Amino acid sequence: MTLSQRMNVAIEYIENNLNSPLVLEEVAKQAHCSKYHFHRVFFANFNITCAEYIRRRKLTVAAAQLINTNSSIVDIAFKFGYESPNAFTRAFRNIHGINPSKARKSGQSLASYKRVFFTINNEVEKSMDYRIIEVPEFKLIGSSKRFEFDNFAKEGPKFWKAYVNSDDYNALYQLNKGQPRAITNAALLSAYFPTEQGKRDEFIDVLGIEATDGDDSSQFETHTVPTATYAEFECTYKTSMKTNRYIYGEWFAATGYERDGNKPDIVAYFPIPFKPMSEMRLRWWIPITRKQ
Repeated sequence: MTLSQRMNVAIEYIENNLNSPLVLEEVAKQAHCSKYHFHRVFFANFNITCAEYIRRRKLTVAAAQLINTNSSIVDIAFKFGYESPNAFTRAFRNIHGINPSKARKSGQSLASYKRVFFTINNEVEKSMDYRIIEVPEFKLIGSSKRFEFDNFAKEGPKFWKAYVNSDDYNALYQLNKGQPRAITNAALLSAYFPTEQGKRDEFIDVLGIEATDGDDSSQFETHTVPTATYAEFECTYKTSMKTNRYIYGEWFAATGYERDGNKPDIVAYFPIPFKPMSEMRLRWWIPITRKQ
């Protein structure tokens, strides 16, 4: 069964269990994926986390039941997993803009979030080259910030731009003078680590450089990037988010690879210095393994 077929099995599982507690680990099992890989593929395809998709679908169906049945608001709230009518009312208002009691009155406008389907755009798949590389363990020194997938496209560049204009980055730059290091062949790196709590809707972005034994790294955070096999894609800073969505949205489904556990994605920037930013290129490394 292909990844696209397995993802659609998971989506079908969600739809069949909207009135039951849905645990993301169990949803990912339906697609025979790790939780992290499932989350990245889902988000790349639909630009929404799986948890948020489930919430919107539950509240879409709940609204239909409010209108079409005589079930009480309390019963509907408990049916869709809300611990209290007040919690249900707050969630309902956030999605539909009105309270559940008002939704029952005729002529009310309600939001409707449709079921999604996983598909592959084969035309895009043919146009992007990649190569498989082996990268040994190395240390990454720099600064980090925690992000949610939903807001990274907006907030990530703010963190990045602020850091490269800071005194901390200037001190980091003095360690390698903008020159590539031996293992990564890059002068600046971003590593996207899953959070230590294992949450699938957030990650830690570490911006820094490959460390060497001669570096004084005492003023920086130190993170270990484990040995891994990576798929490498080249793109520009301007097209980087589009490239990431393609990798998780289509490339995995087309090639039979799967993301390798909780190892980080790596972005290697070049050349340094990079002005203007629109001309900066990068290599995106995705840790991979063959689906067994």
